[in-house]
Amino acid sequence: MNFLVRAVCRDDLNQMYELARQFTLLNLPADKKTIASKIERSEASFRGELSKNDAEYLFVVVDRDGDFVAGSSMIAAKNGTPNSPNFSFKIAKKERFSRELGIGFIHQILSLRANYDGPTEVGGLVVDRGYRRRPEKVGRMISLSRFLFIGMEPDRFEKELHAEMAPPLTDEGRSEFWEALGRRFTGMPYQEADQISQQNNQFIKSLFPEEDIYLCLLDSKARLVMGRVAEETQAALHMLNKIGFVYKDEIDPFDGGPHLGALATDVSLIKSAKWLTVESQSQGSFDQQVLVAQFNDGEFKSTITAASIKGEEVCFPEKTISGLSLSRGEKIYVTPL
Repeated sequence: MNFLVRAVCRDDLNQMYELARQFTLLNLPADKKTIASKIERSEASFRGELSKNDAEYLFVVVDRDGDFVAGSSMIAAKNGTPNSPNFSFKIAKKERFSRELGIGFIHQILSLRANYDGPTEVGGLVVDRGYRRRPEKVGRMISLSRFLFIGMEPDRFEKELHAEMAPPLTDEGRSEFWEALGRRFTGMPYQEADQISQQNNQFIKSLFPEEDIYLCLLDSKARLVMGRVAEETQAALHMLNKIGFVYKDEIDPFDGGPHLGALATDVSLIKSAKWLTVESQSQGSFDQQVLVAQFNDGEFKSTITAASIKGEEVCFPEKTISGLSLSRGEKIYVTPL
């Protein structure tokens, strides 16, 4: 058990900053003050001190050889509140037909939607460049561990889960979709508008058109990237599809990236998870691979490990038992992989 997923803590600040410097992400900016604030918010969320509307949980995956932060991910307990709605473009079809000419068209249209009672969002998945494409698949581990926490603590989250996938951008970090649509109605470049929306997104409702937008009026570059994901996001998309997430026929109003959704109870990891009792180390073979999680006194830990399950009892290798500080008779949350 070389890798462990856990809740972020204050001692991770410097390593989280170094991780953020590898990317250009609004939910993990390379700014120590902002990251420190996010860590503080996450710690309060895990302790149960924040309401669902304000709670945000930040996870890190740690290489225990050197205690190195190899990646991070997050859960926003609620994306879409009366003070900060979740905006999206719903994609629909509209038929237009002329009897006089005997011709007709089926148009794709975009309709701006505002959700004031939104779902729980899973996002913010980043992995240090040195740990990508390694056989341990730490990105998969830190992504999937979040769903065990949701399964363990369902009252902290909404019944519906939501994911916003990153779309293709230009080499300069520009969104062709935003250039063709959003910039024309706000006058702002993509990065500036997206950054402002993190603090207050009401300008979307004020400036974006209320009427349907016909896709045929957008240039081809914008239509080409709409609803698609970036190459580096393909693996995350496949993983979410595999556990039960589906495309919601809606896209992000900034960059045109697709939105996915699933009921928490339909996510395969949560459906198959159960509380088991830890037994002493098995003398036989460990016949399956599982994802396990524990949550005690505001501290969350999770890892992928070999295991042997018999009835309501589970046995782990000694390395897993020591790494999670497990005791015989302890209850632990387990799902097969």
